[in-house]
Amino acid sequence: MAVIEDPQHEEIDIISDTIGAHRTLRGDVWRQFRRHKGAMVGLVLLTIIVFAAYIGPSLYQLEPFDIDVPSANQGPSWDHPMGTDNLGRDVMARVLEGGRVSLSVGFTAMLFGLIIGTAVGVLAGFFKVLDGPLMRLTDLFLALPILPLLLVVIVLFREPLTDRFGQNNGIFLIVVLAIGLLSWMSTARVVRADVLAVKEEEFVLAARSIGTRQRKIINRHILPNVLSPVIVAGSLGVASAILTESALSFLGLGFPADYPTWGRLLFEAKDYLTIAPSRVIWPGLMISLTLMSVNFIGDGLRDALDPKLRSKG
Repeated sequence: MAVIEDPQHEEIDIISDTIGAHRTLRGDVWRQFRRHKGAMVGLVLLTIIVFAAYIGPSLYQLEPFDIDVPSANQGPSWDHPMGTDNLGRDVMARVLEGGRVSLSVGFTAMLFGLIIGTAVGVLAGFFKVLDGPLMRLTDLFLALPILPLLLVVIVLFREPLTDRFGQNNGIFLIVVLAIGLLSWMSTARVVRADVLAVKEEEFVLAARSIGTRQRKIINRHILPNVLSPVIVAGSLGVASAILTESALSFLGLGFPADYPTWGRLLFEAKDYLTIAPSRVIWPGLMISLTLMSVNFIGDGLRDALDPKLRSKG
């Protein structure tokens, strides 16, 4: 029995398959992000580092604060994969414990800075009367030397906050607030530029013409259309915050001497560079890999969120 093929039915099947394979914005962004090899490598590396920092200390048997003086300054071995420090403490346990603090500072300070920067950028771009004062305030903060100002802020407010919230919590709070308050300016300028363009679009003008409140216009129309630069700025802000915290800890103005952040581990290891060079290598490598991963992810997000590049895919 012969089977007669109907070209019309074939055309209908093709159209139905095309409709079935509906493309969403989230899917397009993920598809473009996956094509960026560096971003995928960075995502895998950052996932491993975050997992090691937050889950690793509970899985690794050795404690980061246990002192074993006879085992001081040993190189990598089966018992101590990253060696020991001058007091015999396991370096790998301290690197994992310190990563939890460094990453927490980086993510929290980034989030705090993004909130401030996005708020300033939206207000400056949407309300013309606020544009001048807020942008001059942004220029003022950009002109300030960040690291010396951080040192002054920490020296002035460290003791009051530690007395009120405890030593570790107080220092964590002041470091996060100081970094966040001094890292929002670039986000504000980028968001302002996007808001100036978005608020002249037809859908915003239509919302205004029907009497929509300004707060609702900002929440429903402005903010969703400026999230792309905010996400990219956030990914790069994590790297900046981690590097700043590491610099403060290296200078001895971060967390207490007995608490191992990556910057503090570098500070403690510098005097033993010739005796135990691995003590410098491991925390430095973790900082470098984290910064590289975050920067690669930021590059991938920038390309994935670009409508021109997505349309080519």
